[in-house]
Amino acid sequence: QVQLVESGGGLVQTGGSLRLSCAASGRTLNRSRMAWFRQAPGKERELVAAINWTYGGTNYADSVKERFTISRDNAKNTVYLQMNSLKPEDTAVYYCNFRHWSGVDYWGQGTQVTVSS
Repeated sequence: QVQLVESGGGLVQTGGSLRLSCAASGRTLNRSRMAWFRQAPGKERELVAAINWTYGGTNYADSVKERFTISRDNAKNTVYLQMNSLKPEDTAVYYCNFRHWSGVDYWGQGTQVTVSS
């Protein structure tokens, strides 16, 4: 099993910044990627950003490109999401995702991000 603990959410004004962290523990070998998803009220969960754990390649949703940056710290087994120039439409619960090579996904408990206008 894999445990994911997220932190860093909160309330911020439009144009502000937040950094989310997700620490992984347990059976974390053989991970293919880690990612951040988000889900706003009444909407489906969507991929925000992902990072390949071996090679470090990243991809982003079009809506967050140039504003969000995903990064990893191998030694700390942690993935980060730096969010800048936040907009009200970024308001959502943000979930950390761990994907095993087998395709099995693990999820964090979610952290609320609220951007006030």
